[in-house]
Amino acid sequence: MSLLRNEWLKRERSLDSFAMGPLARFWQNREECEFTGVDQVRVRYVRFCAPHHQRVIVVCPGRIESYVKYAELAYDLFHSGYDILIIDHRGQGRSGRLLSDTHRGHVVNFDDYVDDLDRFYQHELVPGKWEKQYLLAHSMGGTIAALWLEKNPNVFDAVALCAPMFGIVLRWPEWMVRHILNWAEGYPRVREGYAIGTGRWRALPFHINVLTHSEERYRRNLRFYVDEPALRVGGPTFHWVREGIIAGERVLAGATAIMTPIFLLQAEEDRVVDNRAHLRFCQLKAAAGCPCEGDIPHVIEGAYHEILFEKDDMRAKALNAILAFFERYH
Repeated sequence: MSLLRNEWLKRERSLDSFAMGPLARFWQNREECEFTGVDQVRVRYVRFCAPHHQRVIVVCPGRIESYVKYAELAYDLFHSGYDILIIDHRGQGRSGRLLSDTHRGHVVNFDDYVDDLDRFYQHELVPGKWEKQYLLAHSMGGTIAALWLEKNPNVFDAVALCAPMFGIVLRWPEWMVRHILNWAEGYPRVREGYAIGTGRWRALPFHINVLTHSEERYRRNLRFYVDEPALRVGGPTFHWVREGIIAGERVLAGATAIMTPIFLLQAEEDRVVDNRAHLRFCQLKAAAGCPCEGDIPHVIEGAYHEILFEKDDMRAKALNAILAFFERYH
C-alpha cells in the first residue's frame, strides 16, 4: 500500500501510459449493473469487488459526472483494500435521462436523487458481505449523501465529503437569483430550459476551467465525453438550480441529525460551491456535540473544486487524509 501511495505523487507525468496499461486492465474487471429508480428511471452503477475485501466504499459523484470518469480513483481505493461501488445519478452518466434534450441537467425533485441512493443501498449494500461500509461523496453527491444520512444516521461507519454542494457560488445577488428562479417555476418551458449563461455541453479549453489544476486529468476527462457522446451533460435547468439551492439549505437545517462520523474536505480555491456553507455545517455539528473530524473543514490548499482530480500533490493529500480517516473507523 505504501508503494501505491508513493505512486500517487508521480502519476501525472505518465498518466497516459498508466491509463492504457494498469488502469485499462483494472477497468476490464468491472461489473456494470442497474436498478429501477424513482418514476421507473434506470439508474446505473459499477462495482469492483475482490473475495478477500471486507470493506466497501460507496462513491457518490457530482453533477454531470459518470462512474466512467472515476476509474483512476476506483483503482487507487480498490488497491488500498476496499471494494468500490459508484452510482451514476439519474439524468447523467449512463443512467436514464429526464428530458428530450439529454444535455440539460435536470431533476424533478432533489429528493429523487436521495430516494435513488436509498434504493441503491437497499439493493446492493444491505445484502452485501462487508464488515465495514464507507461513503465518499463529491459536490452534488455530498448534498445527496447528507440528506440521506439525516434519515439514516447510523448506517455507514464513516463518511468523507469532498467539496460538498451545501451552497452554490452565484453570479448575481442572491435576492435577484431567487426572484428569477421563482418566476421561472410558473412557466414550464422556462423552468426546464437552461439556466442563464449555460447551454449544451462543449469542450472548454483547459486554461479557462475552474475544476482542476491538472491539465493531464482535465484532458483525460474531456476525452470520456468526446469518445462517448451519450455521457454529455451541459448546463443545469432553472428548476435544477432552484432545487439545488433549497437542498443545500435543507442540509444545514438538518445537519444535527447526522450522527455518522463526517470528514469534510474543502478546496481552498473553489469557484463552484460556497465554502462558507461548509464552515456553517461544521459549526452546527460542533454546537450539537457531534463535530466533524477536526471540528472545521479540512482545507486542501490551492485546490480547485474537483479535489479528487487535482494535481498529484493535492490529490495525494486528500486521498491519504480520507483513507486515514476511514482507518480510524475500521
